[in-house]
Amino acid sequence: MKIAILGTAYPYRGGIATFNERLAKELIAEGHELSIHTFKLQYPNFLFPGKTQFSFDKKPQNINIERRINSVNPINWITTGLSLRKENYDVVIIPFWLPFMGASLGTISRILKSEKTQLLCIAHNIIPHELRLGDKMLTRYFIKRIDGFLAMTQKVLDDLNVFNKCSPKVLTPHPIYDNFGEIEPREKAIETLKLNQDYRYILFFGLIRDYKGLDLLLEAFSTNEIREKNIKLIIAGEYYSNQAHYKKLIEKYNLEQDIIQVEQFIPDSEVHLYFNACDLIVQPYKSATQSGVTQIAYHFNKPMIVTNVGGLKEMCPDGKVGYVVSPHADEIKKAILKFFNETNINEMIENINQIKELYSWSIFTKKLLALTIKRTT
Repeated sequence: MKIAILGTAYPYRGGIATFNERLAKELIAEGHELSIHTFKLQYPNFLFPGKTQFSFDKKPQNINIERRINSVNPINWITTGLSLRKENYDVVIIPFWLPFMGASLGTISRILKSEKTQLLCIAHNIIPHELRLGDKMLTRYFIKRIDGFLAMTQKVLDDLNVFNKCSPKVLTPHPIYDNFGEIEPREKAIETLKLNQDYRYILFFGLIRDYKGLDLLLEAFSTNEIREKNIKLIIAGEYYSNQAHYKKLIEKYNLEQDIIQVEQFIPDSEVHLYFNACDLIVQPYKSATQSGVTQIAYHFNKPMIVTNVGGLKEMCPDGKVGYVVSPHADEIKKAILKFFNETNINEMIENINQIKELYSWSIFTKKLLALTIKRTT
């Protein structure tokens, strides 16, 4: 089958780019002819909250990636759509994660749509965490011409059904991120990161936005019950929201000595260090759909604490691979203490090893491509 993925990929960085590249590798391994068509311009600089949109890692090997799409140039959308249409793809997979992309990807989709080419959407988010004027209009414009949808949580599937009740849809979980390196001894990662072997480590990982609840974790971490233990918090990620708010909390609770801050986007090649070094992953989100952090934690056999928002709880069986709590500092604190005081950690890691077998990329691609059969039968 001749397949294209339409969306972000190298030289751009980020979770969606990583997802697209890992999906491409799986489809190529299954024998499909595949290309990724990514952006010439993804976000205008004045709209991008981070330091850079671009990756410092090496280009993925054995994947054909072409930069073709300009997200803000309507003439480009038409010419890109017409040129892709001539390439006669059987399936075009379009990940959707942000309404801003609805105009460009929606226009290209309208031109591509034909009897020959089926359009499938992987819905990462339908209703964004941070709402803006025009989001619903742009999302509806994109969704209208898609032949089939894959959602990775019930929350996203429910959001999809608000916009489209008729097209085929499938629900299957986010696959394991197994492309960030190998599981290594904790001691080795701690040594590489120049951390103290005498401490246990909690990890908050990823881009820092207000909805991810870092403030809740800082409040939980400030309590005497936690501070009396040899536990440190690693915050590894670039701030996409007001950093001053979090710095004030750290100063307010005198947490400077208890926190290790890595204030940068963590390159894919270094992700393994932070996950191998830590004992526990905490995702204190205030709202969510799904999170790739959960699937990285699974790969590295790391227990986790997540809040019961969006689809996070679907991926974290409570008491088996971690704990699910309400998004409140006191509940997060109790779960952290329960983990370090009461939990059989080796048993929890064994549970993780068993459950993560359900989240293979081969299962994911089978469910995704089955949408093409639904359209033709």
